Amino acid sequence: MSQSVTVIGLGPMGQAMAAAYLDHGYEVTVWNRTPSRADALVARGATLAATPEEALRTNKLVILSLIDYESMYTAFEGAEQAVAGRVLVNLSSDVPQKARAAARWVAELGGTHLTGGVLSPPPGIGSPDVSTFYSGPREAYDKHRADLEVLTGRTDYRGEDPGLAALMYQLNMVIFWPAMLAYWQAVALAGAHGITASQIAPYAADNYAGMRQFIDFYAPRIDAGNHTGDVDRLSMGVASMEHVVHTNADAGVNIAFPQAVLDTFRRGAEAGHGADSFSSLVELLRKPA
Repeated sequence: MSQSVTVIGLGPMGQAMAAAYLDHGYEVTVWNRTPSRADALVARGATLAATPEEALRTNKLVILSLIDYESMYTAFEGAEQAVAGRVLVNLSSDVPQKARAAARWVAELGGTHLTGGVLSPPPGIGSPDVSTFYSGPREAYDKHRADLEVLTGRTDYRGEDPGLAALMYQLNMVIFWPAMLAYWQAVALAGAHGITASQIAPYAADNYAGMRQFIDFYAPRIDAGNHTGDVDRLSMGVASMEHVVHTNADAGVNIAFPQAVLDTFRRGAEAGHGADSFSSLVELLRKPA
């Protein structure tokens, strides 16, 4: 375990990470393009580096919390030689290919790159109950695992390929964003009828919690290529989504999101899967549009 760390990037996530290290007694050096974002952390004992090079040189363990990987290249322009000997834990969001390219770039400069994908918003940082995916050199992960567990109590190492953590993170985002948008859609529809977001929140939470049984049921069937319409049929889904679209339209609510879902259901039915399970849409989605 290290007792000192550098955190580069002080948006809400980076600030939460630096604060978590301070809470655990670490000596924390921070850098951000807008220095004033470090004020509260400095007041708690963090050190504000004047430049990215200074931030890199101060500690062997460097946490990156940037908007994307391109921001790393921009921030380190002119400071590349300071990467040597450092372990860069890149917790910025981006795509697997860019994570692999970044790992090669860091290695060429003499450093080590660990890709991370944090499954928590900033308020969850420091909690023992949230998790982060990691991939990259196993030796670096093992050496700093205790340091990484300061940020999220659970760490999920996915292997040497630096793109795997980014992929696992994106898989979760594929689920998260549309799922939350579905709730916003329900909130909009409820509001059109004088029902508040708080009033439907318990029902939405129960709905999402119940998704576990569907995932557990369908996953092995999908893996086996079994889309038999013995439990549900895509044609039923088409009819249901038509009702959803019409209910929103009748209330004067924007229908773009449910219409997109309906269009996907219809394409599956038109491809001959109307009598199959709606899990057959997986086969449609495997192919480019």
